[in-house]
Amino acid sequence: MSFHDAVVYQVYPKSFRDTTGDGVGDLRGILEKVPYIASLGVDYVWLNPFYPSPGKDNGYDVSDYCAVDPAMGTMEDFDELVAALAEHGISPMLDMVLNHVSTEHEWFQRALAGEQRYRDYFYLRPARGDEPTGEPILPTNWVSKFGGPAWAPFGPVDESGRPLGGEYYLHLFDPGQADLDWHNPEVRARAAQVINFWRSHGVRAFRFDVINLIGKTEPLADASAGTDDRLVYTDGPLVHDYLQELCRASFGQDPDAVTVGEMSSTSIAACVDYTSPGRGELSMVFNFHHLKVDYADGRKWT
Repeated sequence: MSFHDAVVYQVYPKSFRDTTGDGVGDLRGILEKVPYIASLGVDYVWLNPFYPSPGKDNGYDVSDYCAVDPAMGTMEDFDELVAALAEHGISPMLDMVLNHVSTEHEWFQRALAGEQRYRDYFYLRPARGDEPTGEPILPTNWVSKFGGPAWAPFGPVDESGRPLGGEYYLHLFDPGQADLDWHNPEVRARAAQVINFWRSHGVRAFRFDVINLIGKTEPLADASAGTDDRLVYTDGPLVHDYLQELCRASFGQDPDAVTVGEMSSTSIAACVDYTSPGRGELSMVFNFHHLKVDYADGRKWT
């Protein structure tokens, strides 16, 4: 069966079914409901993140890519779930959050400890000077998608809130989500290792969170006054190169692989390129143009 004819059923594990009474949904709760899910006629179950996370962004701030949050179960539970789904011809689809990691992730913590190898995993930049008000001029004028500046102090701060080490790290989302620098080949290799870890547990389908933000153009540049700063770092040409490399190093080795890219602030033309069968990138994408048709004056929450 082609993915074009498949049905994907989304499960947010934390709220799906709680089998322990602690108020948190768990993998065994999904396992108990596999017959029900199968009765719906679905082909894939997309599982939102169940990895360890401090929960700054509903699990999309991952602190360990290759583990199960103990509140949601164990790796043995996951393997049992994969096997149970397979009995009904259903495949799991896992959420991969590879644009950024939790600031509690080992990589970021080792960067904070001064290990140069891990410092190179992130966008660390000094301020560019001071405003007349005395406020620092941040490395770029980008705004976080969650509000406020997209740069936060890296490490301890002084009484004025400036980093003692003089550096800021990039977070396009919550300050607890540090953007990974995909220009670093080791970062790209680690991303492939994460996917291959889950492939070794029988996963053949992946949904990539905000994956079109991994190709930021260097040097990082300010958005021009009065323009949308998202255009500066979204859908960069390197995204295609990085996706093709990731495909070759991981999921592209599986003839039955199915991939979905969540595309942030993208264009229809870019979506066509990401999914063109001959390019070796993604099977399909999410874009959100259909959700924006009724925004009053472009404002999301009206």
